[in-house]
Amino acid sequence: MKINPSNPLKNAESGVLKHFWTRDSSILLGGFLLTVFLIIYIWWPLAEEYLKYVDWSGAWWRYMDWLLLGIFGFMSLTIIARANLKTDLLIVFVGVCGGLAIESWGTQTNLWHYYTAERPPLWIIPAWPIASLSIDRITRFLNWTINKAEQHLQFIIHPSSFIIFYWSVFASFLTLMLVFVAPTFDKSFTWLALILSILLILTPTDHRFAVLTFIAGSGLGYYLELWGTTRECWTYYTNQTPPLFAVFAHGMAAVAFWRAGLMVKMLWGRFGFSKADQIEVGQEA
Repeated sequence: MKINPSNPLKNAESGVLKHFWTRDSSILLGGFLLTVFLIIYIWWPLAEEYLKYVDWSGAWWRYMDWLLLGIFGFMSLTIIARANLKTDLLIVFVGVCGGLAIESWGTQTNLWHYYTAERPPLWIIPAWPIASLSIDRITRFLNWTINKAEQHLQFIIHPSSFIIFYWSVFASFLTLMLVFVAPTFDKSFTWLALILSILLILTPTDHRFAVLTFIAGSGLGYYLELWGTTRECWTYYTNQTPPLFAVFAHGMAAVAFWRAGLMVKMLWGRFGFSKADQIEVGQEA
């Protein structure tokens, strides 16, 4: 990219765009929009049911779901930021598998149900990898912000601070989870979810990144749950809109997906990755 010394404002804009938009951003954005189109096309009756409530001849903007559009816009921007297919495809893969497992657990144990009565509905699964990509970007932005703040203020946050915060947050989450899923202790899916969560919590690899991932996942999860429960797209057995556990569960799921991605990289490294790739995985962990 050529720099024009006579126009510093244009140079600054070009620099920002260069760091935001990569050659893979177009591919990822196209895949995202294609996925949305296919969901609407395949499950058109669901979309039609919503659209029929809009008075297109009058004040149609009053009928628009601005929360959904805001979430859609935010996630569209975040997933294309510094896109890298080499790493993003793994995030998508883990998100699909993890999302299917979580939705199967929740709907099969009746912790929540969808208005379509599907257990689980396939149209909700793509939301998981899309959210995973968005959470990855948010987490890395938070990490970058902390690093910049430390450099600017010449103050280093001691690693022990994140360790203390880690155990406080995840111990609280586990307590909340035990209370919320208590009615389903007779289900094997629930015990598998509990065992997996406990194992993940007790074997941290990077306390700081785990905490930031949890915060990012919970933050995005709040708005996703707020939309879904207030629109009665899905309903929890507590009828809360949304329950606190559901919000933080998105943070826990984000940490689980991140850890699963690291594990896949390590296993894959034993079957053909170069030593450089394996070193990179070790550094991420």
